[in-house]
Amino acid sequence: MTTTGPLAGAIALTRFGLGARAGDIAAASADPRGWLLSQIRPQGADIPLSDGQGSAERLNDFRQLQQARRQARKSGEAADAIKAALKTARAQAGADFLARARLGATTDAGFRERWALFFANHFTVSAVKGVTAPLIGPFEAEAIRPHVFGRFEDLLLASTQHPAMLLYLDQAQSFGPDSPLARRAQARSGKRVGLDENLAREIMELHTVGLEAGYSQADVTEFARALTGWSIGGLMESPDRAGHFVFRPFGHEPGARHIMGRTYAQGGEDQARAVLKDLAASPHTAHHLAFEIAAHFVADAPPPSLTAKLARRYAETGGDLAEVAQALVDAPEAWAPPPVKFKQPYEFMVSSWRAAGVVPDDVGKIAPALTALGQPPFSAPSPKGWSEDAAVWAAPDAIVKRMAWSEALAAAAAGQSDPMQLADNALGPRLTSAAAKAISRAETRAEGLSILLMSPEFQRR
Repeated sequence: MTTTGPLAGAIALTRFGLGARAGDIAAASADPRGWLLSQIRPQGADIPLSDGQGSAERLNDFRQLQQARRQARKSGEAADAIKAALKTARAQAGADFLARARLGATTDAGFRERWALFFANHFTVSAVKGVTAPLIGPFEAEAIRPHVFGRFEDLLLASTQHPAMLLYLDQAQSFGPDSPLARRAQARSGKRVGLDENLAREIMELHTVGLEAGYSQADVTEFARALTGWSIGGLMESPDRAGHFVFRPFGHEPGARHIMGRTYAQGGEDQARAVLKDLAASPHTAHHLAFEIAAHFVADAPPPSLTAKLARRYAETGGDLAEVAQALVDAPEAWAPPPVKFKQPYEFMVSSWRAAGVVPDDVGKIAPALTALGQPPFSAPSPKGWSEDAAVWAAPDAIVKRMAWSEALAAAAAGQSDPMQLADNALGPRLTSAAAKAISRAETRAEGLSILLMSPEFQRR
């Protein structure tokens, strides 16, 4: 295991973190492991500075605007002002993303921020569904970041109960077919209230045990029944309920549930809580999460020994994520010198800003660039989140677009900076002689910086 020195410092900054700025590698080189461990803290990850609005306030505002637009359509009134207001509400997502990008570009705790970004992707909520767009920033701030170094069970519960997740995976309107609400609805209109399995399915497949656990469709359906009644307070409810998680007993499917060989007695809201607790404690969850962490930080196909170590620490500590993070830092497999992870577009841009000393200030420039590179802000194409596989991001067309973005950033940011000094700051001993020669022979500072950003050493971590 590489434990000290500039190479270990460079690995700590580039593989575990978000990339090195001037002076970072030197600062971390004396004790790279200690530098990483110092970033693990009980209060969780840093919260990007946005407008400070919580999810309930934003959701209530959005609902009111939607309601006003529907009323305007019915009355035939002009709805331009309402459309503009809705556009403004959706623009909150852009401000949240910019705040996150600025944090990434400036933080001294790159490992802590990368750890938070991993879990934000693990529990994906996407802006592809319009109502969730202004809630993603608050979702991270309220449900993800405070819990990333706590117990996984608490993180799982917080993410599952958050309005953003309940809306994204259609849980807010999932009610038991034999619940009092369903019987009343059928008596009044003859229509049956439906059961939605989306949240139950994604919790099992993506968030906890994974497909390798061998659960059945019947298990998914039973879990969906246990989750019925988990919903969101409406606009007309009291302030402590409107826009917040609520449990609606009259919408909960009565009876015991049988899931993955266990029986859960009727217990209202606590029935689904008990299922989540058992899912979090499952050895399958330990392995599934360990593999995903190892795949994100170390290699698309990580060493089985690393996955086993992380899973073992998870099991031994009851899912203590701070302990899992420490196990990752302690593992020799995580410090192998060859960089094999290909950067996703967002982490490529963040590491480029850090290398060039740039702080992004306009989401109107960031969003189109990320979209062109295949990773539009807050808009993962499915609940699976963004892929870890290099093949997804390294297609020839994508490389050409990275080159164009690198050239544009270099032209704006190179200034009087020495490209060779920037390269040494960003990569340290990871800079190969071939890359150094190419940078040194560049005709302009901007060309030298763009060569650095497109070098294989910089593209991989």
